[in-house]
Amino acid sequence: MTTTVLLLEDDQQSRESLRLALEQDGFVVTAAADGAGAIAALNQQHFDVGVFDVMTGSIGGLEVLDHAMSQRTEIAIIMVTGYGNVEIAVEAMKRGAQDFLTKPIDIEKLNLLIERCVRNQRLVSENQRLRHELRERFSIGTMIGSSPRMLELFRQLEQVAQTDAAVLLRGESGVGKELCANAVHQHGRRHDKPLVKVSCATLGAGVLESELFGHVRGAFTGALKSRSGRFEQAHTGTIFLDEVGDIDANTQVKLLRVLQEQQFERVGGNETLQVDVRVIAATNRDLEAAIERGAFREDLYYRLNVVTIDVPALRERPSDVAAMVRHFLPLFASRHDKPVERISKSAMAVLSSYGWPGNVRELRNAIESLVVTTNKRSIEIDDLPSHMRDVAPESNFVVPVGATLEEVEREVILRTLARVGGNKAKAARMLGIGLKTLYRRLETYEPRGG
Repeated sequence: MTTTVLLLEDDQQSRESLRLALEQDGFVVTAAADGAGAIAALNQQHFDVGVFDVMTGSIGGLEVLDHAMSQRTEIAIIMVTGYGNVEIAVEAMKRGAQDFLTKPIDIEKLNLLIERCVRNQRLVSENQRLRHELRERFSIGTMIGSSPRMLELFRQLEQVAQTDAAVLLRGESGVGKELCANAVHQHGRRHDKPLVKVSCATLGAGVLESELFGHVRGAFTGALKSRSGRFEQAHTGTIFLDEVGDIDANTQVKLLRVLQEQQFERVGGNETLQVDVRVIAATNRDLEAAIERGAFREDLYYRLNVVTIDVPALRERPSDVAAMVRHFLPLFASRHDKPVERISKSAMAVLSSYGWPGNVRELRNAIESLVVTTNKRSIEIDDLPSHMRDVAPESNFVVPVGATLEEVEREVILRTLARVGGNKAKAARMLGIGLKTLYRRLETYEPRGG
């Protein structure tokens, strides 16, 4: 596959010699003498790599770099700077450049850098393609993640969706149990049938029984006419019982019968109704402890618990935070007609290291709040709530079993960066790595600058 290169160099002799050398090595080169020409070329076609001289007149390489990053195209930028201008090159890497070279340019070294950049970009593209294929194969709405925990969750959901077994979803409030229920139904054999949802925690005992099983006219004060319940409405489809651990003892008895026999009577009625319903339940409670206290029936527990799926808390998969932020940011910017386009790496580091006690629900609300309360294009670390900025990263640092070394390294780097308020030089010293190495790691985590 031919590699296309955009070369920005204002010195004609240097520009021509570099162009000829790169073309002799098999690259397709477009040469620009100034920043305006480079920007025009970027607007007209795609390039795999850009080689930009920092100092090129009124519109320099940094401005062209910013333009290239704003387009969000898959282009890798190598900056070229004179001796003594390394600080400018480091600034360029902060803005999204992959690497830099100092003059005079060693053409062999430049070739190696170009090839490495192309290789890295293609790996990123392949990774994105594979993730897209995974989402296409098993679409789960706004559930987002590529961490090992989430990929395992996707696999479990896909597997159980092909059966009619009762499913018990367990996890903290806000982790996305309802989305999991949606996924099981949408990818199961009953996907074209009703999916009926009941929030068991928000209804009182008598109200919940009537809600689930319906009632006949005159069954209680205010029952002016007969009414079908959620189980009848879900016939041939799926019923989702959210927070099933809150169901009262009497309703538990009726629910057990439905699970065992697929039969029930409406409240106040004598007619036995037969239904064909798949049951998915969810809870954030310790049902085993509730059984020991006598608050939950053990036989009902085992009927609901044919297949148990644990939905991980957000703090157990911090590597997924950035992807979720990138999903919610444009969503809310469009909804509220706000100009925000990006979030800085230092702000992203804080969000990734925060414990998220409210899980995905809290993250979603936090991003919407940040978007609504800003008129800037970029969200910076100072825009974040103080309780996120002030949290000690190590206080909630948990390494999940099965995490890869790359995930652990990423987590340590991002938490360290958050601890020092985004000061990359200080973070690099604390981590015992070079500043350039830190920038490269951050570019791997956030290839589009957040």
